[in-house]
Amino acid sequence: MGIRLIKIAVIYFLIGISFGLYMSITHLFNLATVHVHVNLLGWMSLSIAGIFYILFPKLQNTFAAKAHFWLHNIGLPVMMISIALAILIGSPIYFIIATIGGAVTVLGIFCFGYNILKNLKL
Repeated sequence: MGIRLIKIAVIYFLIGISFGLYMSITHLFNLATVHVHVNLLGWMSLSIAGIFYILFPKLQNTFAAKAHFWLHNIGLPVMMISIALAILIGSPIYFIIATIGGAVTVLGIFCFGYNILKNLKL
């Protein structure tokens, strides 16, 4: 699971950096929120989680790890796409969908935190 998370994190990194380059070229910074969240919750958070799962392999064999993987990787794209659509289209429905995606992502991150606190031992 650790390697998979790192590979997914790299995809988020490429997307986030591409958003940054687009904003730099066009001087349109209305998607800065998406850029920042993709880089933080996609690239950084998932790569760090992947490293934890590689360093401590017992952590990846728990229900909490599987829940983290799926909730984070379902919630984050829903949240990011919805925020982008809300900004670009302006419909408030996308903010509601983004909030749901965000809540799913946070639940996944809490599963990761629970897993670390409960199962990481010396």
